[in-house]
Amino acid sequence: MNDTAHEVLDFVKENDVKFIRLNFCDLFGTQKNISLMASELEAAFENGISFDAHAIKGFRDVTHSDLLLFPDPATMAVLPWRPGPGRVVRFFCDIKNPDGCAFPYDSRFLLKKIVERTKKIGYHCKVGTECEFYLFKTDDNGEPTATTLDKGGYLDIAPLDKGQDIRREICLTLEEMGLKPETSLHKQGPGQNEIDFKFSDALECADNLQTFKSVVMAIAARNGLFADFMPKPIPNAHGNGLHINLSLTQNGLNIFKNVSEGHSKVAESFIAGILAKTPEITLFLNSLANSYERLGKFEAPKYASWSHQNSSQLIRIPAAIGEKVRMELRSPDPSLNPYLAFTLLISAGLDGIENQIPLPPAVDADLYTADESITKSLTLLPDTLDKAIALAKGSDFVKSVLGEELLERYLASATEN
Repeated sequence: MNDTAHEVLDFVKENDVKFIRLNFCDLFGTQKNISLMASELEAAFENGISFDAHAIKGFRDVTHSDLLLFPDPATMAVLPWRPGPGRVVRFFCDIKNPDGCAFPYDSRFLLKKIVERTKKIGYHCKVGTECEFYLFKTDDNGEPTATTLDKGGYLDIAPLDKGQDIRREICLTLEEMGLKPETSLHKQGPGQNEIDFKFSDALECADNLQTFKSVVMAIAARNGLFADFMPKPIPNAHGNGLHINLSLTQNGLNIFKNVSEGHSKVAESFIAGILAKTPEITLFLNSLANSYERLGKFEAPKYASWSHQNSSQLIRIPAAIGEKVRMELRSPDPSLNPYLAFTLLISAGLDGIENQIPLPPAVDADLYTADESITKSLTLLPDTLDKAIALAKGSDFVKSVLGEELLERYLASATEN
């Protein structure tokens, strides 16, 4: 065990920790966990905890069903909403085969590899997410209804906004767990909310997003509500987006520059790589059939294009200064597996850098109302799950990043979503 693991064991002994949750996710980002008594944590660090991988979507067949979870000590967090006495702490885990080697379909492991590759060529990718969700009332049995918590709109305040106290409780809980919420607000849809937290490195951001979703669902349930991250839960209202912000640092400095300073050529190629590859990786950014009810409607993008400060584009460069200058990808939704999504996006950006792909001209138009003379030359994003599957299946880029076997497993399960 390393020093961090020993420090964690000391914390567990000294702080009335009784239960340990080992978290991981399947290929589609669905969160799973095993609970241990605190006395078993040391053995988990040393030998792992076995689970039936055949029962996890996309993992293994019944003839080789054993895999092991090894808690990552750096990810320990106390779950503030669990009642005492006896604290509960949670770890994200590395998944390994019985022989001790990494499980190749562990999406968190894949993201770790691309983070290391980025560092080796001298860059550090920072990632931040803006995640939207709806709050629905529940019935007497605790089941969700079709009635939203409120009828508020964008940036409304109480009494139109009835979610402010829930968002406050979520933000305070996130702070207790070590995340740094920055803004919270009511979005355009009735009962729709957003909470944004500070950007971080890619692996930490993916872990934080998984934590965020679990906190939102737990706090909502504690208040008699249901938190819905479905991409398009209400047919004639805004969908739930998951905007992903990315930037690159080199020697500690952000190479994404404010528009007045002129773009860095490396940053332009990074953006160009992502712009070029987004159609073929859309399946991993929008993984449900319901996702395609959102794209192209209610401020969700339809074309592979970019511009400054223009919310009708796939990629926009928001107005910002210093470390907050970045690109914002607006097509993803909360159905994604963040580890796979970030792996593919960073890989696409690095592909742009390595091949010095030029950034095409900005499309400075409102693409929701633009004339065909503007849109006819733009690449459409796939508008159905089947089209997204076909693009991913035929993508040499996706195969090179994820491997053919993982892609085949993902595709085999994608049609069931």
